[in-house]
Amino acid sequence: MKPVFVLSDVAEDLELGKAFYESQEIGIGDYFVDSLLSDIESLRLFHGIHKMDFGFHRMLSNRFPFGIY
Repeated sequence: MKPVFVLSDVAEDLELGKAFYESQEIGIGDYFVDSLLSDIESLRLFHGIHKMDFGFHRMLSNRFPFGIY
């Protein structure tokens, strides 16, 4: 398995996204974070099959409008 590098900006993006979705409906913020972490794990497990953008593999989140590189 290839390693996945998580940049410090990712934590901030997750927190901002969580706060936004939580403001829409209680509980959705946690669901957002869980979904994105699951998508990140999927990228690690299935590396190499995703589209290349800017020299990195990219997948789109299954449930939220986020791209993961």
